[in-house]
Amino acid sequence: MILYILRGLHCDNAMCGIWAVFGSDVHVSVQCKAAHKVAHRGPDAFRIENINHLQNCCLGFHRLAIVDDVRGMQPMRLYTHPHIWLIYNGEIYNYKSVAKEHEFHLSTNCDTEPIIHLYAKYGIDFPSHLDGVFAFCLLDTANRKVFIGRDTFGVRPCFKLVTDNGFLAVCSEAKGLFGLTHNLTDEDANIVSVAPGTVEQYDLDNNGRATFREMKQFHSIGDIPLYKTPVDSESLGSDVSENIRLLLETAVQKRLMAERRVGCLLSGGLDSSLVAALLVKNAKELKLPYRIQTFTIGMEGSTDIMAARKVAQFLGTEHHEIIFTAEDVLDVLGDIIWHLETYDIITIRGAVGMFQVNKYIKEKTDTVVILSGEGSDELAQGYIYFHKAPSAEAADQESRRLLDELFLYDVLRADRATSAWGLEIRVPFLDHQFSSYYLSLPNEDRVPQKGVEKYLLRSAFGEMNLLPKDILWRPKEGFSDGVSSVERPLFEIIQEFCEKQVSDEAMEQAASLYPFNTPETKEAMYYRQVFEKYYPSKSAWIPCMWMPLWVDATDPSARTLSHYKQTCLASPDVPTI
Repeated sequence: MILYILRGLHCDNAMCGIWAVFGSDVHVSVQCKAAHKVAHRGPDAFRIENINHLQNCCLGFHRLAIVDDVRGMQPMRLYTHPHIWLIYNGEIYNYKSVAKEHEFHLSTNCDTEPIIHLYAKYGIDFPSHLDGVFAFCLLDTANRKVFIGRDTFGVRPCFKLVTDNGFLAVCSEAKGLFGLTHNLTDEDANIVSVAPGTVEQYDLDNNGRATFREMKQFHSIGDIPLYKTPVDSESLGSDVSENIRLLLETAVQKRLMAERRVGCLLSGGLDSSLVAALLVKNAKELKLPYRIQTFTIGMEGSTDIMAARKVAQFLGTEHHEIIFTAEDVLDVLGDIIWHLETYDIITIRGAVGMFQVNKYIKEKTDTVVILSGEGSDELAQGYIYFHKAPSAEAADQESRRLLDELFLYDVLRADRATSAWGLEIRVPFLDHQFSSYYLSLPNEDRVPQKGVEKYLLRSAFGEMNLLPKDILWRPKEGFSDGVSSVERPLFEIIQEFCEKQVSDEAMEQAASLYPFNTPETKEAMYYRQVFEKYYPSKSAWIPCMWMPLWVDATDPSARTLSHYKQTCLASPDVPTI
């Protein structure tokens, strides 16, 4: 069975949706409708293919086309390796250089192809040679093996469903795995996230039933990449600031790999502003045939709107401002929870503006690839509570913990709020070489200094004139805080709404209803109730609620912290460096 639908195909397989089943206990055609639950991830084309010579197995793919519209459709097979079938979501930035490095010929201009060649050459160890973000399911019919893997930071999502009788299913989002089994309810189905930085191997029997064989960690956060990088690590000099600038600019430059328009989310904070500035710089050098579009969203009078406007004018971008109201917030909460597959408070709050700005981008512009500043706060210790770290060693441990769990929170939010509208997000701060170099620097250098978080990162760009000084040194604001009006924070609007939706009686029953991650506020209770409606008994997907460390916080919003009130609501002082 092959179903192939074009949806106005334009041109890599970036923010796409992958779906596969192995060893189905019913004909796979019955289960194919589940694949359409992730259709939003790939609006350009859809293909689902039954593996005829492998019983009860099927691969499905929703495509967002970014590179090579003719030969980039999936499942991908090559004449040289016809027994290898691949579905993959992501971008491999070294797809051309890795072919030269390992001496194989590319027959397409699609970054998917090297994965097949590398597997044929190195087996389960092939992901260690990839520079990029990815989630994949690779089927080797000759050896009856299935491999499932995911990039180091979990930038691209991947879930699996495994049963005791050998049924295996894979999907970009968990929702695509519901309703697949006939001997289990969705509540009992073992749907879990594939661990970032790992590849799993399953062996298939004659009926396509899967048996777990092994899991390998091919790359860990902070490890030096094994592949050749654009900047040779041995050529980096002794000037730390120069190295930071070079590696971050290279990370942005890599992420311009696209045949469709590239833009940038711009909050006016340090992270998105640096990315936007480097994007504009590279776009001019590469002579891209369009002005870079930047996008900001906020309520009337929000600090983000004002700061982003200043950055856009300084950079000369084609800037778009989207204003939303309290009513807009409440209208999308349910949709956000369905897309995000979480009940974490700060993740949902942060998605409110991001979800709506991406809706605008999809409906009002031709930008498809979006750069963003996710990962910087975790990597460069940008959260305000890092000022309270008891030691540089403790701050380093917390930074690494946040990076390990990033796929559960900010990266999850960024992926789903973007893919919901058929767009693709790219995150330069999570570049392998940049992040590993930054984490290799002394602990004492990476902590807040002179009362300023991310001092090392800011000072590295201090004399470059890439941004206005007050933007470069603008204090940290959480995304859900920056989009708020100064008078009425977003979290207060949401809390007032949830207060009316959840009764006091329901809160009294919270511990008995939800013994794991028990909701402690009506906002948390409302999110949990909506989550359980869509994803019953799957609360373990979120091991803990995101909260700042070392402070007596009762809410994840930075606006509740004393340091925030002392700095972020006033005009920041620009340190002398």
